[in-house]
Amino acid sequence: MQSKIRLENQVALIVGGGQIPGETIGNGRATALTFAREGAKIVIADIDINLAEETARLIQDQGGEAFAIEGDIANQEDCSRFVSETTKSYGGLNILQNNVGIGPGESGPNKISAEGWRHMLDVNLTGMFLMIKNVIPIMQKQRSGVITNISSTISIAGNSSVRDNSKNQNDGEGQTAYRVSKSGVNSLTESFALSQAHYGIRVNAILPGLMETPNAVESAMKSSDITREELKKIRDEQVPLLSKQGTGWDIANAALFLASDEARFITGVLLPVDGGLNLKRG
Repeated sequence: MQSKIRLENQVALIVGGGQIPGETIGNGRATALTFAREGAKIVIADIDINLAEETARLIQDQGGEAFAIEGDIANQEDCSRFVSETTKSYGGLNILQNNVGIGPGESGPNKISAEGWRHMLDVNLTGMFLMIKNVIPIMQKQRSGVITNISSTISIAGNSSVRDNSKNQNDGEGQTAYRVSKSGVNSLTESFALSQAHYGIRVNAILPGLMETPNAVESAMKSSDITREELKKIRDEQVPLLSKQGTGWDIANAALFLASDEARFITGVLLPVDGGLNLKRG
């Protein structure tokens, strides 16, 4: 018997659906491809239009519908435009996937400035708020919708549990700002899940652990003097489940479940996808 197409006739806006170049696939791109294979029409929003268009082309190559939009999630007007262009092109919006995030490696070891702190909170937290604020009226009117935010295991685990041998990410103010922003994503998720439940809008968060994605690996490579193989070994060894990092496909599969009718009674969940890493709280 043929399995059901889980997102047939759904429109999904994935913010952060491009990815930096690397040897592996990122969470946003993997989610976009997975949603498209399950029948959704996809809108890829990203600050780098070339990366967004590359994801859209990959979807089109596999027979799906997709287009790309350029903009900054930290800019209120861009967030509004992401939503308006989605509804103008596809006539609706059913799924919002907030995938954008920057890591502590952006700031430098123990040297984050007040400006850097604000930028991380703007991108990782305020941007998600702005996106949710813009999709809520549409979802309330149709009395249904799914919002999934990408947080991080570090928001619930001790710093000693989540290391990747990068000086920028092991300690310091940059790490603190990152953890605060992701903890804020968790609270944002729970707050909107409760306030929007009456409208049939489900809001959840995925908390990735150590993932072998370009955003994680390539960023760590830039801030360390070890080889890719050494970095992979260090990260793999920290994961309880088979001593192996996750991939963008693991996040995509979790996002697909949360977006599908199989999760129709699930909202306000903070779902670790981390191979048990959060159990090693320190």
